[in-house]
Amino acid sequence: MIVLNKAHITGKEIQYISETLRGQTSGNGQFTKKCHKFFSDRYNFKKSLLTTSCTDALEMAAILSGVGPGDEVVMPSFTFVSTANPFLLRGAKVVFADSENHNPNINVAALPNYITKHTKAIVVVHYAGVAVDMDAVMRISRDYNLIVIEDAAQAIDGYYKGKPLGSIGHFGCFSFHDTKNIVSGEGGLLVINDSRFIDRAEILWEKGTNRSAFIRGEVDKYGWVDVGSSFLPSELTAAFLLAQLESIDEIQNGRMRLWNIYFETFSGRDAELGVLPPQIPTFAKHNAHIFYLLCDSVEKRNFLIKELKLAGIQAYFHYPPLHLSKYFLQNNRPQSLPNSHRYFDQLIRIPLYYDLTESEQQHVIDSVINLLTIFNRTNQK
Repeated sequence: MIVLNKAHITGKEIQYISETLRGQTSGNGQFTKKCHKFFSDRYNFKKSLLTTSCTDALEMAAILSGVGPGDEVVMPSFTFVSTANPFLLRGAKVVFADSENHNPNINVAALPNYITKHTKAIVVVHYAGVAVDMDAVMRISRDYNLIVIEDAAQAIDGYYKGKPLGSIGHFGCFSFHDTKNIVSGEGGLLVINDSRFIDRAEILWEKGTNRSAFIRGEVDKYGWVDVGSSFLPSELTAAFLLAQLESIDEIQNGRMRLWNIYFETFSGRDAELGVLPPQIPTFAKHNAHIFYLLCDSVEKRNFLIKELKLAGIQAYFHYPPLHLSKYFLQNNRPQSLPNSHRYFDQLIRIPLYYDLTESEQQHVIDSVINLLTIFNRTNQK
């Protein structure tokens, strides 16, 4: 079976993990600090804090944003539940917005339609590592005095007009889950771009204590000063992550080469095959996280998934729209967000990972084209 995705192991992971076993294994040790330095040096992030997951990073961002009962937070419906849960846990109301016509990212032009006097924050998701129009988002943020959280779970090493994704909003949240470009099994990162929130972020990260300030010698003892939780990961996770980060250029170059082969193969063939490759805005430099095809019907998409599996190839749809979920509809009225529904119905992800071989990728391409030809011929009117 050619799987949809598979983590690339660089070879240094075991070496670095072994080093932690001879010293500190709890969090915020030497490997955590080396990871933080990497993010500062490469992306000029103002403040980086490793977390146990992107969900934890989003939970920290929700607390730091000050959202609570009576507040509203606008976000796309076409996303994973982890985008919404942290804000619901704070008692806020989630308001779902539709996607763009040309890609699954949130429809920025329509954002003012979702903003009310109760809106406290906007969460944007850089789907497939492709940037949302952040200039427009930040203008809206300033006009309405809103906090912006970048859910950059899929977007490590993606850029908007040369700016690293996650560095533009008030907060950026990353994932290093096993399915991502850079992995640590489970893991995440909170980036704080607004200096107002840095001190409190450290306290939340250290279970509500000012332990970080104590370690730096800024206070003579530390204690419980705020809410918080066990957000920071172990040194085992940080050691694994550092090995990955040190090979990021190699991993990214390999993924981009495969992505470009797919893109060149399927570009300009929508009339012939009835599928569209990703449409990348000119302001975005993506990170080759996902390659997807947008089919012209749900029947075609479902046929491809079924038949590719029989050919030994994993291929999947993506997010069921959150505004149509059973949980959300328990307390909210149905709403029409046609683009998010269209991406759920018609988008198919095909295998993309660093270790995908040339022959395996060619098998995927040949199988997709052959199956599309069969479907189109069989379903001609």
